[in-house]
Amino acid sequence: MSSLPLTLRDSSTMLRRNLLHARRYPSLTLNLLLTPIILLLLFVYVFGDVMSAGIGGGRSEYIAYLVPGLLLMTIGSTVVGTAVSVSNDMTEGIIARFRTMAIHRGSVLIGHVIGSVLQSVASVVLVGAVAVAIGFRSTDATALEWLAAFGLLVLFAVALTWIAVGMGLISPNAEAASNNALPLILLPLLSSAFVPVDGMPGWFRPIAEYQPFTPAIETLRGLLLGTEIGHNGWLAVAWCVGLAVLGYFWSAAKFNRDPK
Repeated sequence: MSSLPLTLRDSSTMLRRNLLHARRYPSLTLNLLLTPIILLLLFVYVFGDVMSAGIGGGRSEYIAYLVPGLLLMTIGSTVVGTAVSVSNDMTEGIIARFRTMAIHRGSVLIGHVIGSVLQSVASVVLVGAVAVAIGFRSTDATALEWLAAFGLLVLFAVALTWIAVGMGLISPNAEAASNNALPLILLPLLSSAFVPVDGMPGWFRPIAEYQPFTPAIETLRGLLLGTEIGHNGWLAVAWCVGLAVLGYFWSAAKFNRDPK
């Protein structure tokens, strides 16, 4: 069998394996998914009136401001489970077994990545449904803007997933993998997800500005709410492509290294 059909066949097999694992052990995905939902409800119903004053609007305006950031935070939370899953595969001996079989080596990682992206999209849809239920609306977005927003979310999920795979590969156990991937949850808290960058102290603004989440959040807000996107669009795409390429080569190098 030629290389491409072999890769597709083995990757689809690994994808089914990872989806079965996610279905049999849903507690990890559920726990990670609850974080953005709890934050959404907390910031809307507990802090909503206070936080909305910072953007010069009411609670409904703050819901609209909050949701794009939490959708991207949902992706960051979901891919933490990918780091844990990859680490488990590396430490429990299944990868050593795969190395002895006549399968395409890269299919193991490709299966993890595709499975994680599908889970991220499903998680985003669920969080988005909760947001709509509590009052989020995007009435001005065109069909093309909705498509662009979906494309950005998928691209962001691919980028973070490859980084999470690399983190899982360098981790000696599942607990370390979870800790290594923790910045993927913390970075949105240090971005423009909850408050505008202009309202932050001057010394803190570079932390919020020079990271992948802020331009992606501002681009998603622009697409869904009609706010100004400016240079954030190409910055978001550049961050996604750069992280995806970096994560891919990092993960491939670690995975293809012969075990000691």
